[in-house]
Amino acid sequence: MNSFLPQVEQLPEGHPVRVYYQESALIQELLLELHDVDVVADFQKYYNIFNQLTTIEKRFARKENQLFPYLEKHNWNGPSQGMWSFHDNLRDQIRFLKKHNAEKNILKIKENLPYLIEGIKRLLSIEDMRLFPNAMEMLSEDEWKEFYQGDEEMGWMLTEKPKPYPEITAKYVHPSEDFTDRSDSFSKENTFHYDEGYMTPEQVNLLLRFMPLDITYVDENDKVIFYNRGEDRVFPRSKGIIGREVKFCHPPKSVDMVLRIVDEFRAGTKDVADFWFNFRGRIIYIRYFAIRDKEMKYRGVIEMSQDITDIQKITGEKRLLDWD
Repeated sequence: MNSFLPQVEQLPEGHPVRVYYQESALIQELLLELHDVDVVADFQKYYNIFNQLTTIEKRFARKENQLFPYLEKHNWNGPSQGMWSFHDNLRDQIRFLKKHNAEKNILKIKENLPYLIEGIKRLLSIEDMRLFPNAMEMLSEDEWKEFYQGDEEMGWMLTEKPKPYPEITAKYVHPSEDFTDRSDSFSKENTFHYDEGYMTPEQVNLLLRFMPLDITYVDENDKVIFYNRGEDRVFPRSKGIIGREVKFCHPPKSVDMVLRIVDEFRAGTKDVADFWFNFRGRIIYIRYFAIRDKEMKYRGVIEMSQDITDIQKITGEKRLLDWD
């Protein structure tokens, strides 16, 4: 399962592929523990190991939002389709087991756990034999150096955050040589005029960052050109998605629906599409809007996602502030 490990061990500390293999070692250890634990005699131990294994979702998210987009740039689209489907199958198995865990249905747990274990083992083997060796050949050193910020947004399975790659060395700047402009006063010279009012690029960025909803902008060429980076996103995003074709930004099982929406918007037959569903115990509302310029020419799509669980609970009226 670790045939590529000798080459990986030669990589610098913090290199994305080296971190993936550190996670692989942790996953294999957890799989062995799951295989050996007696679910009947020590359910709590099993439950703790299982919950630690479910952090593999962070690994899936990094691959889908970071690694796969770079592979697409090198014309290798297979992982974005086949391996993403593999991830979704494992997600389904994890979800089923979580349900059985909540019910303490030992029979169902023992029946389904081996499928999850074998599925993850198979995934690790494919990563080791094909995904990571090919990725190392395709991606340049400069491209690997672009991963850290996006990977950090997705998170890691490891208990300690990996060192930045490349290593960050702080450079001391003497106050007499520090000419950084820290002024934040409003000035029209630093702003752009929008339909109603003026804002600096920084203010626009802050506005979008603090909006209580996720926004993704796909242009008229079906490329993702923007997403807002909020603190509590409904779905993970990282800078690796910028420039990516929209058909690769959704799980294979839902991509046909997304492409139909885009086609209808481009044709001018529809302007809005909306959906809502349960996701991890929350109600998620997703809306798609066609973007058109003043001449009604199609300019792309905005996707908006929002957790409306608490909004749905609102009843009656609230006219006064009740902070005290």
